[in-house]
Amino acid sequence: MTERTPVDFWFDPFCPWAWMTSRWLLEVQAVRPVEPRWHIMSLAVLNEDKDIPDAYREMLKNAMGPVRVLQAAADKYGTDILGTLYTELGVRIHNQGRLKPSDPEQEFDTALAIREVLAEGLSAAGLDPQLVDAVDSTEFDEAVRRSHNKGIELVGQEVGTPVIAVDGVAFFGPVISPDPKGEDAGKLWDGVLLVASTDGFFELKRSRTRDPIFD
Repeated sequence: MTERTPVDFWFDPFCPWAWMTSRWLLEVQAVRPVEPRWHIMSLAVLNEDKDIPDAYREMLKNAMGPVRVLQAAADKYGTDILGTLYTELGVRIHNQGRLKPSDPEQEFDTALAIREVLAEGLSAAGLDPQLVDAVDSTEFDEAVRRSHNKGIELVGQEVGTPVIAVDGVAFFGPVISPDPKGEDAGKLWDGVLLVASTDGFFELKRSRTRDPIFD
C-alpha cells in the first residue's frame, strides 16, 4: 500500500470558497496518495482588526458560533472527527443554503438557523447534539485562536481560508468553481504543488467571474 502524504487543511465552515476547495481535496484523495487533516480557522478572528465592508462585518457577527462547536466536538471526540462534521455542516450551509432566507421578504433568524444546522450536523456525524450549546460560549475561543494562528502563520495575514500545508509548503487556496472531479482534480493538485513549491513564487490571480457552484 502506498504511504499517504498528510495534507493539513484549515477551514472556516462559513466560507463557500473553502467549502469548494475542501470538496476538491476529497476528489484529490481518491486519485493521489494524500490524506487530509482538518483544522479550524476563523474568519471572525482573521478580520477582527481589519477595515472591511459593513455588510461583511454584519455577517461575521455569527461566524464564531460554528467554529466554537467544531472545537467543542474536537475536544470531546478528537480532531479526526472534524472532516466528517465539516461535511455535514457544509452540505447544510452551502449546498442546501440553510443560512439564507428562501424568501428575502420573510423575517429570518440567522442565529436560530445556525443552531438548527449545527445540531443537525452534529447528530448526522454521530456526535452529541448538545454540543450546539458551545455556539454562545467563549470557552473554546482560545483553542480556536491557536488553531487559526497555526495556519495563518504559515502564509501571512493577507490571505483567508482555506490554507493548505503539505510537505513543508503552505499556501492559500486554490479558489475554484466548480471543483474538478477525478483525474482533473489530480492534475490541478499536481500543478498547484509545482507552483507553490517553487522558491520565490508568491501569487497568481485573476478576477472571479462566477459564484461557487455546489454539486
